[in-house]
Amino acid sequence: MNRSKEIILERIENALGGKTETVESNISRDYRQKSSLDADEIMQMFAERVDEYKAVTEIIREDEIQGRLKIICEESAVKNLALPEGIDESWLNELPDSVQLLRDKPKLLSKKQLNESDAVLTGCYLAVAQTGSIILNAGEGQGRRILTLLPDFHICIVKQSQIVELFPEAVQKLEQTVRISANPITCISGPSATSDIELNRVEGVHGPRKLRVLIVKEP
Repeated sequence: MNRSKEIILERIENALGGKTETVESNISRDYRQKSSLDADEIMQMFAERVDEYKAVTEIIREDEIQGRLKIICEESAVKNLALPEGIDESWLNELPDSVQLLRDKPKLLSKKQLNESDAVLTGCYLAVAQTGSIILNAGEGQGRRILTLLPDFHICIVKQSQIVELFPEAVQKLEQTVRISANPITCISGPSATSDIELNRVEGVHGPRKLRVLIVKEP
């Protein structure tokens, strides 16, 4: 093992409390780790930050989910909708008959099927208002990472109770699920985009070009 790799691993171990005698173990933790905002303020911040990424957001009630999904599929001409295992079936009740549901279980969808699908619908594990990020942990209603990488259009339903203000809060909530499942964590901050050498924005290089976020306001 080269020295650079040893240094990286030592710092990780120290940050986790493995070696308290070294200077790296005394990392300052004086950044904000807990929100002082109420739930509605956090939700509004999240919506604004996601909008800044050129995604489309809507704040709706839970009883509006089915109707909004129906309208989105009709407006976007969605004919093939990919679905992860464990999706909330009630969300699908009002979808037009013309929409074919491509389920990832019991047989996994092929890359070709995903690439040719018009959209994918998922829930999420967490969302972070500070960064406008959606976090998936490959759990129920979220599915394999590839499900949200190949389709060109991602529709994501985020419940108000899943939104935290600060990224350190999200890390704390993620710690237990990561230790138990060891599933990959996917952080989504807007549609996939990058810049070429001339700083021209290019969308859809590493994932969906379009992101629609339905934020469900809870009582």
